[in-house]
Amino acid sequence: MSKLKIIFIIIIGFISYKVFIAIKDFNIGVGNRVAMIEEQAGFEKEGEVIGLMMYLDGELQEHLLTPSKSKCLKMKEIAEENSYADYECAVVFAVLQGNKILSIIEEIEVIE
Repeated sequence: MSKLKIIFIIIIGFISYKVFIAIKDFNIGVGNRVAMIEEQAGFEKEGEVIGLMMYLDGELQEHLLTPSKSKCLKMKEIAEENSYADYECAVVFAVLQGNKILSIIEEIEVIE
């Protein structure tokens, strides 16, 4: 009888795990799909995001939307090793289209 209980508990745990993964993947897939549709339709919105900024001679040349502070700092480190430009990670208020920064309205905080 105890072996059946253990097997039953393992099966319930496995089913719970599969349901959790299915819900998580669905949420991620929906978010990516919405961003893709917004980008194709040309919707612009404003928001606070984390961006990697590239400066040449003190002037902003490029900006890249990053998903997190840690990812931005890793990308900054790699970029500084391979380029003579100045880079900084910052929280910015920007105009967005899909998963891209179109323009920066205001730099809120520099991330160190």
